[in-house]
Parts: sequence; C-alpha cells; structure tokens
Amino acid sequence: MREPLIARMREFGTTVFAEMTALAVRTGSINLGQGFPDTDGPPGMLARAVEAIGGGFNQYPPGPGVPALREAVAWHRKEHYGLDYDPDGEVLVTVGATEAVATSVLALCEPGDEVIVFEPFYDSYAAAISLAGAVRKAVTLRPDAGRFAFDPDELRAAVGPRTRAILVNSPHNPTGTVFTRAELSAIAEVCREHDLIAISDEVYEHLTFDGVEHIPIATLPGMRERTVMISSAGKTFSVTGWKTGWICAPPALTSAVQTVKQFVTFTAGAPWQLAVAHALRHEQPWVADLRLALQGKRDRLMTGLAAAGFEVLRPSGTYFVQTDIRPLGFTDGLALTRELPSLAGVVAIPTQVFYDRPERGRHFVRFAFCKRDEIIEEAAARLATLGEAARGER
Repeated sequence: MREPLIARMREFGTTVFAEMTALAVRTGSINLGQGFPDTDGPPGMLARAVEAIGGGFNQYPPGPGVPALREAVAWHRKEHYGLDYDPDGEVLVTVGATEAVATSVLALCEPGDEVIVFEPFYDSYAAAISLAGAVRKAVTLRPDAGRFAFDPDELRAAVGPRTRAILVNSPHNPTGTVFTRAELSAIAEVCREHDLIAISDEVYEHLTFDGVEHIPIATLPGMRERTVMISSAGKTFSVTGWKTGWICAPPALTSAVQTVKQFVTFTAGAPWQLAVAHALRHEQPWVADLRLALQGKRDRLMTGLAAAGFEVLRPSGTYFVQTDIRPLGFTDGLALTRELPSLAGVVAIPTQVFYDRPERGRHFVRFAFCKRDEIIEEAAARLATLGEAARGER
C-alpha cells in the first residue's frame, strides 16, 4: 500500500504542543508550553452560554454566523479601530482563528502561489499553506534592541512574481512582538505596490503591555480593501476551547473564504456565538483587568527566568516570553526542552520548530505566562535550580 498521507503534508507530524503536553503529563511537570490559561473567562459571558444551551440554541446557526455576533464584531471593529464593516457580507464567523487562517489561505491562494510569513511563525500557518499547494517564503524576525524585528529590505526581496499574500501576525506568536506603525507601514507599502493580500492574525489584539498599542494593518491607507482581518474570543476572553473566531474583509474576500469554509465546518458552535456577542459589547472592563494581570505575570516569569540565567527578551504582547538559552551553556532548544522536565520539572517549547531555517532559532525557548501566579512562582523556583546547576559546572 502506498503512503496514505499526501506528499505535501508529510513534513507535518504530531505537533510540538502535543509532544510537550504529553511530556508534562507523563513527568508531572509544570506546563509552560502550550498557550492556554488555567482560569475561566468573564462570568457574565459564561452565563450567557449556559442560558443559550438551556434555551434550546443547539442546532445549526446560519453559515456566516449568528447575526448577533456578526453585529457585535462589526460594532467592536468600529468602536476600537474606526473600521466600518457590514455585518451582512463583510463579517464571517469561523471555528477559531486557526480555521480562519486556513480557509483564507485555501480560498485565496492557487497551487504554486507564494505566501510570505514572518519566522518564527505559528505552526498552523505552514500547514495551511501546504494544504493549499502554495509555497512559503519566510522573512526572519531577529532580536533588535530587546525585541524581535524584521528587515524591510528582506521583506521586499522576498516578493516575487508568484507572491499572492503576506501572512501578518501582530501581536506576534511566538516572539511577543507587537509590530510598530512603521513596521506595518512597510508591510502595507509592499502589499499596495505588488497588489498583495494581507491575511492578518490579530488574536492577541487586546493583550498588549506597557501601553503598547495594537494597530490593525487594515487601518493603514489602502489596506482595508486588501486585508482579511482575523481575531477570536479564545485569547481575549480566556475561552480557548470555544473555538469561536471571525474574519472581517471586503465582500469579495469574505465571500471567497465562506465558499471554502462552508465545506470545511459549515458553521461554528451556536451557544458560544451568543455568549461572545455579549462579551464583545459588555466585557471590555474584564479584558482590561486581564491585560493588567497578564502584564504582572509576564514580569514575574521574566524575573524568574533571568534569575535562572536565561537571557530574556521582553514581549510587548501575547502569552509568551522568549529566552536565549546560551548563557546557561545550552545551544539546542529542542534537546533542552526534552530534558527540562527531568532537569527542572518544567515544560517549555523550543522556538526552532517555528522556523523554515531552524538554525536561526535553535538557541531560543518559549515560556508561557498565562497561568496562575502560584504556578509561575513554582516554575521560577524550579528553574532556579537549573541556573544553579549550570553555574556550578563553570
């Protein structure tokens, strides 16, 4: 029997998240790998979901999404960013942002088209591009003044005659970078000059720190008409298991994505949509408190990692802190993270798995801080022993 998996997907096996989560369970380690919170979202939103289930809202909702949610998403875009989207034709509800990205790439890219991504990139991007038969072109984010940034000249050089889209992710997972207006303007200039689509993953839009502003690329001149703007409830409201996301885009782009989406999942879970519609309009104070709490967690974990001997890069958003492991005497993040449970009782993610050129990220390891304070403190205490052992060997 021939190999059952199609050739273009053979590079994708079990995700690193599954491997490291299984390792955490098997060893009883603290899991600072996968980015999910260990507390629930706003009670008012959770109550709306329970009411929806009890009220019989359990059958197929409309394919584009429940009107109340589409209207709330459109209201939210206008309220926060001054962007006008018609809830009937320019908003599409998806099964999380992962489906939104995948169906956008499948709908908008022909086989052989090129999609520019910024590496390190979230792992589903590579899989979605391969599923479409498209080609990845990676532009590397490198540490610069304590944050990860790209070279605009390298971005320009990545564009070719088959380039179709740039997949933008800001706030950026896994580096924690929030692209500046100047950086977004450089991306927008390339998109306008070469008639490219921006597929913009903004799931961490409300989780930025130190007063750093999230700027949707669709707000820049000439970009609304060529941007698929993606977000979700999972990170904003700490309900990653609800898998409720959305896109906002001009009618032609929205229609294209819906054409593919209807044959993938058809629609998204009904009760969650009503609950998220409520949350978008009424739970922003809760989100503001979450943002402040996460900033404190970030600082607590950064302090612990620095004390353990890691070089720590300060993230401006997301759930994640990137560390350089070389000051501790390690050079291979994948090897270290596989040993870390036995060395310190903590699980993290090797950043190199998010690169097309793994050697560029081999010395970075990602830690998640979206956990309860006592978990972060215990993890920091355990990691301190790693630093003590490394210093003792010198």
